[in-house]
Amino acid sequence: MKLKSIASATLLAVGLTASFSAFAADKPVIEVWTMSLSPKFDGYFKDLVGKYNAQNPGVEVKWTDYPWDVIQAKFTAAVGAGKPPGLVNLNVPWAYDYKQDGLIQPVDGIINKAQFVKGALADVTFEGKTYAFPHYNGANVIAYNKDIFARAGLKAAPKTFDEQLSFSKAIKAKTGVAGFAPTLGPTKIEGFLIQNGLDVVKGGKAVFNSPAHVAMMKKLADAYKAGALLKDNLFAQDNFQVQMQAYNAGKMAMLVSTPTSLTRIRDEAPVLYKSTAVAAAPVGPTGIASGGWMFNFAVAKNVDKALLPEVGKFANYLTNDANQLAFSKLAGTLPTSGKAAKDPHFQTVAAPGGAVEQAVAVAASSLDSTRTIFLSGVKDPEVLSNKLAAAVEQAVTGRKDPKAALDEAAAFWNSKL
Repeated sequence: MKLKSIASATLLAVGLTASFSAFAADKPVIEVWTMSLSPKFDGYFKDLVGKYNAQNPGVEVKWTDYPWDVIQAKFTAAVGAGKPPGLVNLNVPWAYDYKQDGLIQPVDGIINKAQFVKGALADVTFEGKTYAFPHYNGANVIAYNKDIFARAGLKAAPKTFDEQLSFSKAIKAKTGVAGFAPTLGPTKIEGFLIQNGLDVVKGGKAVFNSPAHVAMMKKLADAYKAGALLKDNLFAQDNFQVQMQAYNAGKMAMLVSTPTSLTRIRDEAPVLYKSTAVAAAPVGPTGIASGGWMFNFAVAKNVDKALLPEVGKFANYLTNDANQLAFSKLAGTLPTSGKAAKDPHFQTVAAPGGAVEQAVAVAASSLDSTRTIFLSGVKDPEVLSNKLAAAVEQAVTGRKDPKAALDEAAAFWNSKL
């Protein structure tokens, strides 16, 4: 009888173990993939995921990081195999492409939109639907030389691109110094046009030879002829280094860049740094400030519908005010959470805060208007961009009639689109 009791107890224990294993096997698992955040942020994500799993025993979140040049292939393969991650870390252009390809789904039913700034939500809203949870971002500011401004009779930074052009003409006329250098080179010119409310492609055709585009070229040509624009490397793909050197040498009055880049002014030109003031980056007629490059978390099209509420719950936790603030402090980025952006960490400039500290506060206050500007839906964009940039250079420098230069580039684009 005793042996029989022991056997029964053993069978009961085995049965309970089997039942527990079955329960564990049925436990929902949410895979979260990030992009190039390991090993620097291992501690942050392991702690965040560990806390969430402890507070939510009915679900298990698993975090995996992939290099930026691997994650796309991994993601498309996983979606194709029917085993996608619950959340995948993307930049805005990739999110747009995946939306176009039908690989990610709208998240309007599971996202807490109230916690995000307007600019971030707009970045991942396509055709009226939201396709991702915003995470972290960047933003430009304008640094300007107060001494040069005073000599030119100017008291504050320009708020719009047109003001920036007119200020630059006044600066050149009264001080002999160039005002600034817009981004007109390959892969940059499209963003410049879009920010200023000028379409590049519409209805599958190049439209950058319209009267409005021609008028912009003439406006730039006038400033170029007056010496208001820094001519060195103006039409290069990347003229930032030249801009920085010119500003630090007192040869350019305004620099539009990120807050962290201003540390170079502080370190390389300490005397000039004391005369540097900071304001929000000028906007075009669209009201958009360039400089954003927002990262986000999207949901694959074939994630189990029954799992979506849990995916949304974790995604909102991952991107909430507290967790975004903690990540931004650690990474030196800007949050997309409105409450986090208003935290004293960003908004309080402790004495004797200089331009760098002021720039962080200004950038964090500009996130509603900051957007990730990119050209979408175009194959072989570099080849096309090179052609457009060359046409812009011809138009602005006066080597070719602006209308003729843009017409030629548009014809080339349309032969390729």
